Parts: sequence; C-alpha cells; structure tokens
Amino acid sequence: MSNCKILYVCQEITPYLAENDMSALCRALSQGMQEKGNEIRTFMPRYGLINERRNQLHEVIRLSGMNLIIDNNDHQLIIKVASIPSARVQIYFIDNEDYFHRKAIIRDENGKLFPDNDERAIFFARGVLETVKKLRWTPDIVHCHGWMSSIVPVYLRNLFADDPIFKKIKIVMSLYDEAFEGELDSNFKTKIQGEGVPKKYLAPLEHPTYENLVKFVSNYVDGVIFETPQPDPVLVQYFDEKKICTLGYQSKADTEYQDRYLEFYNKILANE
Repeated sequence: MSNCKILYVCQEITPYLAENDMSALCRALSQGMQEKGNEIRTFMPRYGLINERRNQLHEVIRLSGMNLIIDNNDHQLIIKVASIPSARVQIYFIDNEDYFHRKAIIRDENGKLFPDNDERAIFFARGVLETVKKLRWTPDIVHCHGWMSSIVPVYLRNLFADDPIFKKIKIVMSLYDEAFEGELDSNFKTKIQGEGVPKKYLAPLEHPTYENLVKFVSNYVDGVIFETPQPDPVLVQYFDEKKICTLGYQSKADTEYQDRYLEFYNKILANE
C-alpha cells in the first residue's frame, strides 16, 4: 500500500511534554509520515502539566461530552486539539478531570505510580477509539507508543471488533525502555474482563506487572517495534515463540529510519 491511514496513539509527544525518546519519535513519525503522503491522526492524553494557553489547545465541542463508564463510574470525555507549530500536524488530546488534570504523567511527586493508572489507560483507549468513530475515519494501521496506550489493541480486538471502522485494522506496538516497578491495580483483571476479553488471555493479569501487561497485550497485536537497542530478552523470546512479526531498533540518526517503519507497516498490512 503506497499511502496508509495511520492512527498514532501516544503516551507522550513533544513539544507538549519534555523531549525524550518516545515523545520525540511520536512527533517525528506524525510529521514525517504525513509528509510522505500518508493520512495521519495522532492522539495523546491531556495531562495537567500541559499549558493549554501556550500550546493553543481548544475543545472540539462536537466530539466531546460522551460519558464513559469505567469500573461502574461515569467519566466525561473531553476532546481538545492543537497544531504543532511549523509542522502542520494536528494532535487530538483525550481529557478528563478525574484522570488527567493532575500535574504529572504516571507518577506522583514521590515517584510512586498513581493507583488509578489502569483506569487512566482504559479511559484513554476508549476515548481514542470512540473519537475515531465520531470522526468516521477508517485507519489501516494503529501504532501504539507507551504502556498508557496498551489497552487500545485489547479494545480493538474485543469491544470494537465488529465495528466496520476497525474491522480490518492492523495493530503495531512500540516497546520502549519504560518498564515500571511493582504492579497496576489488583482489580485490573476484573475491569478488563468486563469488556469481553476471553478468560484464556487473562492469566498474565493475575499479577499486572509491566512484563505481564506486555505479554497480555501481545495477544492482540500484529507487529512489535523495539525502540531500544537492548530490549528485554524475556520479551524478545516471548514474541519469537508466539511468531509475532518484529522490527529491531532503528537508529534515529539514520535519515531513512522512517522508511523502515513504513516498510514494516506495509509488511503487516500484506499479512492477511
């Protein structure tokens, strides 16, 4: 396929957050793939530390207002947009007062993971996919960056599996050096099980560590890209055993690295 419709679901993007490997790549891919003639939509959470005025975020009324039920509680979905200066790339922000107004990303001021990070990831995933439906835009590829985006593949293959917009979509997951210590909420498995996930896939969530979360999500992806030169050998072996298509680390110093990503997308799309 010469031109793809690519949905980027990103935990972080610069310039809205500090630059790191993930935020820089999400910005570069969104801009670079669009400049190569592909159709792009990019989403990230609207964390409370993002300066709305400086970055000129504004709410999209026609896309906002839906209430999403997470663990039997209603949470209002607010959609905001902004354009990256000089890039002609529009970013959609998933916002909610309960989950994303705190002045941090995934850890509190003491460096501890927020106890509701699992629900924040669930809300983010639901928010992205419900918004794409409202846009009536049918992506060919969804590329997820960061574990905050990890529930998107789960929903695409379960809750949204029969939706015509997503029926033929292929899913790629990028893995960074971002493993967290400890576990997500102990009830994470129960919250996910209520969304139609088969019990046979839920075993890793008995202990929702980073490694087990990745193993769980791998049931639903078509390809994995390693964004670190030294990925976890346990996960590398796991993907190999499950025969998941992978792309090794691509140096961002290589001016043609985005061509390797596009070739990988096309390889995934060709695998029926």
